[in-house]
Amino acid sequence: MERLQKVIAQAGIASRRKAEELIQQGKVKVNGKVVTELGTKVSRHDRIEVEGIQIEKEEPVYFMLYKPTGVISSVKDEKGRKAVTDFFAQIKQRIFPVGRLDYDTSGLLLMTNDGEFANLLMHPKNEIEKVYIAKIKGSLDAAKIRMLERGVMLEDGKTAPAKVKLLGGDRRKETALVEITIHEGRNRQVRRMFEAVGCKVTKLKRERYAFLGLGSLRPGDARALSPHEVKQLRALAAAQTK
Repeated sequence: MERLQKVIAQAGIASRRKAEELIQQGKVKVNGKVVTELGTKVSRHDRIEVEGIQIEKEEPVYFMLYKPTGVISSVKDEKGRKAVTDFFAQIKQRIFPVGRLDYDTSGLLLMTNDGEFANLLMHPKNEIEKVYIAKIKGSLDAAKIRMLERGVMLEDGKTAPAKVKLLGGDRRKETALVEITIHEGRNRQVRRMFEAVGCKVTKLKRERYAFLGLGSLRPGDARALSPHEVKQLRALAAAQTK
């Protein structure tokens, strides 16, 4: 038996908080009866309807994808571009990306059908580290690195402190290879951070998400997360949001 709001969240219908609101608003039925009490427990045999639509309860699945460039982090695309779900045609569950990577950014992206898990990882206060390797164009000196590390002002506010490591570069051509670690998830954040210090990202790849790395995966490859890895991610995110 599981709490009703958790089952709704796991089905990808809404976040747990939104599911609680729907329950309180009388928009959820269990076996044909409206349920408004939070904490109601249901079994896998119960029929659950949200706003008149019966939800399909799927076994939760968790994957890591090495997203190539030129692929959108979405379930589908109106413009006909390749989406990350295209790499999981053999998976019967309705999976979706946890967060997103830009169209021109490659690297590690988590995929799941567990809405509660996804919302937990994407919580603004989770502070899960994400490591990127950026190839940049422009002069990047020690002063600019310190600015990035302390946080730079963007149009949507100042960024949290970051970790920056210069991996190599060519001063004459004003190019550099930089490792940057952040724990926020703003839109195009890494690219905008470098733009704020006068540099342009020409290539960007997410190397690591929390303790997970790409390992031997190649662009377009995916693998299932182990139960232990899923448990570790849950524990890490839960600890950060307390």
